[in-house]
This record gives sequence, structure tokens and C-alpha cells, in this order.
Amino acid sequence: MASPDNREAATALKVKGNKAFTSHDWPTAIDFYNQAIELYDKDPSFFCNRAQAHIKLEAYGFAIADATKALELDDGYLKAYWRRALANSAILNYREAVKDFKAVLKRDPSNRDAKLKAAECEKLVRRLEFEKAIEVSDPPSAFEGLDIGAINVEEGYDGVRLGDEMTQEFIDDMIVRFKEGKKIHRKYAFQIVKAVKDIVYAEPTMVEIGVDEGKRLTVCGDTHGQFFDLLEIFRLNGFPTDTHAYLFNGDFVDRGSWSTEIALLLYAYKWLRPNGIFLNRGNHETDDMNKVYGFEGECKAKYNETMFKVFSESFSALPLATLIGNKFLVLHGGLFSNDKTSLEDIRKLNRHNQKQPGQQGLMMEMLWTDPQTEPGRGPSKRGVGLQFGPDVTKRFCENNGLEAIIRSHEVRMNGYEVEHDGRCITVFSAPKYCDTTENKGAFIKIGPELKLEYQVFEAVPHPDIKPMAYAQSSLMSMM
Repeated sequence: MASPDNREAATALKVKGNKAFTSHDWPTAIDFYNQAIELYDKDPSFFCNRAQAHIKLEAYGFAIADATKALELDDGYLKAYWRRALANSAILNYREAVKDFKAVLKRDPSNRDAKLKAAECEKLVRRLEFEKAIEVSDPPSAFEGLDIGAINVEEGYDGVRLGDEMTQEFIDDMIVRFKEGKKIHRKYAFQIVKAVKDIVYAEPTMVEIGVDEGKRLTVCGDTHGQFFDLLEIFRLNGFPTDTHAYLFNGDFVDRGSWSTEIALLLYAYKWLRPNGIFLNRGNHETDDMNKVYGFEGECKAKYNETMFKVFSESFSALPLATLIGNKFLVLHGGLFSNDKTSLEDIRKLNRHNQKQPGQQGLMMEMLWTDPQTEPGRGPSKRGVGLQFGPDVTKRFCENNGLEAIIRSHEVRMNGYEVEHDGRCITVFSAPKYCDTTENKGAFIKIGPELKLEYQVFEAVPHPDIKPMAYAQSSLMSMM
């Protein structure tokens, strides 16, 4: 395997991988790096380059493993330390990231970036420790003491006024305002979040719906703050109406820099038509992700800190899954570590007793897991959760009388992918993800006959505001 001929052929494959990487086609780049490593596994750059491609696909666990392998081959490889540090930062493992940034500094004392990043990670470690120390097991509602009715809307406010009920007129005006870079009044934003928090809190952990004659349902995956691409979905496919419902399968926020706009628009429709739009929680409707990947910072920049707190409370009230016609289970991440887990277990899960998903348990698995091609279960490529194979999916569907599961959570270059012999479907609705990945977006249209029709779409232009503009950690902007 370590022959000169193999090394030369492997290096040629690495060059092809680098070319795919430059074209922002991360999966193809990984395929070429895989082939290079199969031919010759002694070159640390093959692993280090693959680590960077894994970072782009948010497979941080795999990136850490590859960077570690590169360092086993060359313990002075600065790029490998750097990439392992970034991957650990992405899964909020700042202690390990500090070690690697310091390892860079030890070998390159003049590296100013490494010095800044090490200091930032140390600051984040202290912040997390402080937050944990003052954490209250059952904090009071963010709405306590918030007298929304007493908030004054100034005479000069130039938008449509909102009374005690949501109106289509208000939504139409809100869309125009958001497109023009304006905000709605904070009073109205608070009203919307409060109304929807109450609505979704009363919904079951697994919402169960059908598609009646004369009606249709559209399932969308991650939108991640890409507001103008959400509007493109509505332009292509129609806005929510009494006969056309939508299900958004989590990760409405973070990364993209119009997360408040997406959340408020989806919430406004939920308030107007509670049975015309359904919202599953994603792994980015959680505090730890929001504090790092931009949503908290965006709320503070556009509204105030209280706005983030009420959104956080509403996110923890969201359902975790939707069952469509007893045939398709829709959940953000995927399946479970235990084959005995059933739909009834999801129904019985009291999500209100656990505000955040934590590191283990049903909620974490529903929000974080991913499919793999190999049978059985494997360690998570993200460093959080696990991976499940086609046999796991087959057993779960057969045991629960399902045709398939529909999940999101991962970029797919064509916007969607059907895996596991048709039983595991991934849909991702954020095209040109983070302005760097050359992926398409997709959504799934479902009629009364419960057949799935996939529609793929391209990203549309947006104002010149970069993704992660509101992220509190500059570490994340480097991913």
C-alpha cells in the first residue's frame, strides 16, 4: 500500500479532491480523498484535507478523527492542529480546542491568529462554567414581568398595526418590510412569539396529521436563516393557505443572517393558521447552538435580549416529530440507539420536562442522529449523537407500520436524497448553504394519496450580508 506508484496515484487523486473542494463540492472532494487514502495512507495531508471537507459538511466528529490521524503521521502538522481545534469549537468542546490552538502557538509563537483563538476559547470556557454555576433548574418564564400590552408603538411606525389577532394584511406587510431590511415593532414580535408559544405548547410531542381530499402538504427541511430562499419556496409553491399546509422540519434559525425574519414569518403564519403550518424542533432551536451560531446575537442586534429569551422558551415548546397519514414519520435528525423505541415512546415523551436536548436520550437522538450506509449503528460523524444504518431504518419502519422516515439536518447537494432502500429520505431547503456550498434546495409535495413529489430549486440573490454576521464567536465564521 505504501509503494511509490501508489503514492503518485494517490497524490493525483488528492489534486482532484482539492479541485472539487475549490468548487465547493465537498462530498466529491471527500470521495477523492477517500480513494487517495485507500491507495496510500501514510500522507498526513490526505487526512488533513479530508478533515477540512468534513468541517464544511459539519461532520465535525469525522474531522476530529482525520486531523488526529494526520497528527499521528506528523505531530508537527500545524494545519491539522488548527482544523481539529475548529472542529472541536463547532461542537462547543472549547477545552480541547484551546489545547490545539496552544499546540500551534508552541510550534509557531508568532501566530497571532492562534493566540487570539486560544484566548477566545478560554473566554468561552469561562462563560460556560459561569452559566452552569448560575443555572436555575426551573427558571421563571421569560414572559413573566413582560407587559406586552404596555409597550408603546410610536406614532411614526410606518407598518401595518397588529391587534389581538394575526391578519394576512399584517403578514403581507411584514414580508415587504423584511425584504426592505426593516423590522416589525418589538411589541408585535413579542405578541407573535407569545401566541405561538402557547399554540405549540398545547400540541403533542408527535403531531399526527393527514392530507384530506382537495388539500396538500409541503414538507421543508432546514432553512437556516436564508429568508430570501424561503420566499423563493413560497413563490414557486405558494404561500400557506387553508388548503395548502406546510411542515418545516427544524433548523429555521442560525448561520443565515435573517433568522429572526424566518422565525417571525413562520410563527405569524402559525398564529394565523394553526392547522396550516406545522413546526418541528431542530437541533438549532436550542440554546447552546443559538448562543454560538448567530441567533442570540441577531435577536439582540435587531430587537433585545428579552426577544432571544422568549424565542428560546417557544423553541423548547415545539413538537419533536410529525406523523403524516400513519405512513411517514418526519423528525429533524433521525432514529434511535435502541431498536425497541417506538412511535408510542415518542407520543409519551414529555418534552416540557426537558427544555434542552442534552447529550443523551430520545430528544437528543431525534434532533441529532444521521443515517449511514453501513448496517448497524456507528459513532456520530458530528461528535454528537450516533449514526444508524439501513437495517435499523428497516426494522423501525416495519415495527411501526411506516413507509419511510423523512428527516433533514444535513446538506444534500441535490436538495434531497432517498436512502436505505427508500425508507430514509433527507430534505434540505437551504440552497447554496452559507453562501459557500454549491447545493440545491428541495421540498416535498404530498397530496391526499400520500405520494411524495420532490421539487428542487436554486438559491436566489440576497442583500450583501454574510452568513454568521451575528455569531458571537469569530471561530464559527472560519468553518
